[in-house]
Amino acid sequence: MDSTRNSQSPPGAAYGASQNTSTTTAGSSTTGKTQSTVTPPKIRRRNRLITSCLECRRRKLKCDKLHPCSNCTKWHRDCVFLAPALDPAAQSKLAQIKEQMGTLEKTLEEDVARNRREAAGLDASFTAEGVPPEDDRELKELEPTPLSTADTVYEGDADDDLLDLGVQVGKLRITERIGGFARPKFGEELSNTMQDPYYNPVAKGQSKSQPETASDPIIPFQGSSYVGPSPEYIAPSSSFFFAPEPSKSSLIDFLPSKAAADKLLRHYWLAAHTIARVVHKQSFENQYERFWENVSMGVEPPNSLQAIVMTMLFTSVVSMTDDQVVQEFGCQKSSLVETFRLGSEMALAKSNFLRTTKLETIQAFVMYLIPLCRAEVSRAHSALTGTAIRLAECMGLHRDGSYYGLSAVETHVRRLIWFQLCFLDIRTCESTGPRPQIRSRDDGGFDTKFPLNIDEEELLLSDPPKEDARRWTDMTLPLIRMRANEVQRLIWEERPKVEQQKTTITAVLGKLQRARQQMDVQFMPLIDESVPVQLLGKHVFHVVADRWHISFLHRYHSSVAHRMPDRLRQLILTFGTAQVEHSVAVDTHPSLAPWRWYSGALQQYHTAVLMLFEIYGYPMRKEADRIWACLDYVFDLPPNLHRDQKARLVLGELANQMKAYHSLRKTRAPVQMEKMVGIRPPRRVGDGHRLDQQGGAGTSRPPPQLVSQASVSRADSSSPGMATASVSSASPPLEYNFNTAPGVNAMSGMYGIANTGSLEQFYGQEMPRDFSPLAPSTSSESASMGAGMRQENMSGAVPGDLQAVMDIDWNEFDLLFPPDQISGELNVHNFGYGNAIPIGNMDPNAK
Repeated sequence: MDSTRNSQSPPGAAYGASQNTSTTTAGSSTTGKTQSTVTPPKIRRRNRLITSCLECRRRKLKCDKLHPCSNCTKWHRDCVFLAPALDPAAQSKLAQIKEQMGTLEKTLEEDVARNRREAAGLDASFTAEGVPPEDDRELKELEPTPLSTADTVYEGDADDDLLDLGVQVGKLRITERIGGFARPKFGEELSNTMQDPYYNPVAKGQSKSQPETASDPIIPFQGSSYVGPSPEYIAPSSSFFFAPEPSKSSLIDFLPSKAAADKLLRHYWLAAHTIARVVHKQSFENQYERFWENVSMGVEPPNSLQAIVMTMLFTSVVSMTDDQVVQEFGCQKSSLVETFRLGSEMALAKSNFLRTTKLETIQAFVMYLIPLCRAEVSRAHSALTGTAIRLAECMGLHRDGSYYGLSAVETHVRRLIWFQLCFLDIRTCESTGPRPQIRSRDDGGFDTKFPLNIDEEELLLSDPPKEDARRWTDMTLPLIRMRANEVQRLIWEERPKVEQQKTTITAVLGKLQRARQQMDVQFMPLIDESVPVQLLGKHVFHVVADRWHISFLHRYHSSVAHRMPDRLRQLILTFGTAQVEHSVAVDTHPSLAPWRWYSGALQQYHTAVLMLFEIYGYPMRKEADRIWACLDYVFDLPPNLHRDQKARLVLGELANQMKAYHSLRKTRAPVQMEKMVGIRPPRRVGDGHRLDQQGGAGTSRPPPQLVSQASVSRADSSSPGMATASVSSASPPLEYNFNTAPGVNAMSGMYGIANTGSLEQFYGQEMPRDFSPLAPSTSSESASMGAGMRQENMSGAVPGDLQAVMDIDWNEFDLLFPPDQISGELNVHNFGYGNAIPIGNMDPNAK
């Protein structure tokens, strides 16, 4: 901003004047001399640099410009100077304010445009038709699926004896919550997808009255699939809180020999301490030796010391494999785990963990929770985690130890405990809900600092380091997890703001991408992949960081109101594929075997289901080969099946198990959600969907699951509002929006398989205003439901989270994700099924 314009602008008007100088000049030229005679002359002000503090300036005192100045020191006032430049916090705040202003301006423009359309007599209601890709005017509204909710409600006669662990399908562990949100109709979503004539060849080419033929045999799911806990599940005792005393109260009943304990301690440093650090190694070793000195002299060690030693032994045994336990101790792992679990609970009870003020006791409590809260988390684990968080806050662990003048070691241990609790908070909330208990640092939830990136032995120096080391240290891997977990907490806090229109999708993606870039620059150059623990750090970084964008975008993956832009969809595909690949690497790489026991705490392969849905609907995605390689491992799929068969096999098994689980749990869905099951999102012709594919050259057979000439017929409709396509050589290839009514703000499917197209593109002309994309023969029940939902939407009766307006600023998006990297090109060019054999007569060796 030049000095002339500053001198002619009154205070407070500089920002507005600087936004559009050309407009101001043009406006003044049109008024001519008349305006100059009416407008009073502006006062010319000097642009003098302010060097006094604000208090001296307000009180008109002479400031000596010290920090703090003498006047403020004398009168005990806050001495504040105007900074010559904005610090990072102020710049971030200014950017946030600008984003909010931009959102308000966009909303105002849209309101004005809508009012003009209504005044001109145009139809203002929204129709769920397909939209061209990357059209800013059409891609400004994305809505979260109404088939997910933050809270879960159960019927009164639910069986409390049933464990709330969900189902296991292959290596996927899924509860009633997916991605942190409850999906009480998830089984029905999957079933509708499987019965959809677009995807089921029997439903598409055969009516319900026709029997199934032997050409489409039923293939049983061969991987592990069950409702209930796995052998790795560890439940806390029901008497942990309320029993007066454990049945065995003597340490000697649970304590192994010192030789066995030493073996377990060595394994603990390798397998558990490396990835889930809660103690300072050198300090704990001193405590450990003191513990055994007391035992050898017949003196009972302090209760808090008993607790931390027993929980260390418990964690170490859990981190061992069955073969290791048999080889080292000559007994079954399950019996040893049970013994040390009871010993840990006994020691915690004796140490009065519910009212303790000792750091060792809360340390032992957190160490006890680490092996419990991994792949399978129940409500009992969540309750224990909430208790630990409240106890830690009562002890002030959410305040950094440096503020209290504590030693470097104690400050370090307090930070380790607190951020381990932060991880357990997110982990249990995603499995059991409803939201994190700990508020973020920016929201005043805590001010505990991250541990320094240094080796733990350096904390024992007379002058411990005060800054992070620029090398791989003992703390690098834990720091990767801690920092990534706090970004996950940010996502939990930003999602409601987006739905309440307090921020935008672009702003949140910007925060996520900047955090990722910062962590990439900070940690990736330190990694030497030839060192196993550093290779683990690389994979863990991608497992936890690649899920950020998926956690935020998966609820908007598909929308009835608007089709997700291809570039956002490419973000999900890019990060999702990489996340699953790195997850598989953690589970399978030979050098990472010592830490495989903890992989379930990092991920549960939910992303694999999202990837399965995407390539089932769009088999020509560029990442299809990589995704199928991961899916074969995750779901233990037989290699002799066609990919479509594998997909339907997994989806069918998952649907059956989830419906059984929800039936046993007796979960209730919101009334509005009941209407939304089966509603399809829009899709665009030519977007790469399997319906757009034609048979390959050299073959007259249709591609798998496709009927090239489809006409709409309701005679064999399998459900209200679900029309069935029958083969017809006379009719052109049409694609009606069977299940979507105008104005319906809903999505179908777990992540939604888009399968409706733009009718304007089919007919090559603009459709009449009163045209409904519903098939003319759709049942009155479906039509009335669609009309009712349209009326609810137009009247604002739909819940607020369905009315989220998220502007996508593509200019800002290009800065975050350059177009040469995230271009929106999702599919393999010139893709065709070739000689693919239709379902029911497939070559078993086809891939």
